[in-house]
Parts: sequence; structure tokens; C-alpha cells
Amino acid sequence: MKMYKLVKDESFAYKKGTKFFLISHSEFIGVKSYVLLAENLQGKIEITEEELSSKFVSIY
Repeated sequence: MKMYKLVKDESFAYKKGTKFFLISHSEFIGVKSYVLLAENLQGKIEITEEELSSKFVSIY
């Protein structure tokens, strides 16, 4: 399972350095979206491919 680390603060809910698991991804009419689950299972967020590349870094 892929893991991502937040590089920029995401509103008020998640701080820089929070780790997320990639739980699903989908593509609809050329727009890719991803669902990430916080490592502490606190919540899920849905983001676009653009947000994933700008706000997150892949870790293993």
C-alpha cells in the first residue's frame, strides 16, 4: 500500500508531516481523483492529481 506525507498544511484539519495511506484512485473523463486515509485513521480526504503532486510526497 502506498503512503504519502503531507508537505503543506491542509486547512486546519491536518498539519505538515501527517502520513496518509492511498486507499483508492479513480479516473472520470480524464480527471484523476485519489482518496487518502490518515495514518491514525482520523479521517479521509479526496484530492485531485494536481493536489497530490503539489501537497504530498510519496514515502514507503
